[in-house]
Amino acid sequence: MKSIKRFLVALSALVAVGATASAQFAWGPRVGVEVNKLHFNSNIGNDIKDSDNRAGITAGLQIEFTVPIVNLGFDASVMYVHRSKVDAPVLDQSNPSIPTVAGSETKKIGGDYIEVPVNFKYKLGLPVVGNVISPYIFTGPSFAFLTSKQAINDAIQNKKVDIAWNFGLGIQLIKHLQIGASYGLGLTKTVEKVSGWTGTEPIDGKNNYWTVTAAWLF
Repeated sequence: MKSIKRFLVALSALVAVGATASAQFAWGPRVGVEVNKLHFNSNIGNDIKDSDNRAGITAGLQIEFTVPIVNLGFDASVMYVHRSKVDAPVLDQSNPSIPTVAGSETKKIGGDYIEVPVNFKYKLGLPVVGNVISPYIFTGPSFAFLTSKQAINDAIQNKKVDIAWNFGLGIQLIKHLQIGASYGLGLTKTVEKVSGWTGTEPIDGKNNYWTVTAAWLF
């Protein structure tokens, strides 16, 4: 949570600076859909499978700073993200040294996050129609902080911080509406083995996701 507070302080400072340079600074609400897929780097006897794609929601506030003429800049957002839950097996506690699935029962992996993506952005200036339509590309890191419960079952838990790298493109319409799509490549574990579980087999999973959002910037 300290990291979130530091970011909010920095965000407030950017707003204060941007207020004196409105031609270069914009801010506004952002909403969208996130489709996530959990990838395990190790299966327990082929019983723990990668999850299917599941859709969740995201909403928050975006700021943008652009250097005139060269059309280079960055944007940053503070977003609430609800990642749709995916099935995970309940592991057999009778044999903790080699975790196995206990029948067909499942638990759910998912949760709520405060996500802070920071993207470097380049807008492709188009002659004549640039004020009406302007494509852009962006890339940068994303930091997601877990706000829901950490425990999933006796063997698996969510990690408190999830880091990914985004690659995306979008289009800006009438200088205010931005519609973008990005792919987030998980860099750190989203779920991990509970420290008290004695099994030697790793149960590490990374979250990869597609995000489609719309933002209205003032």
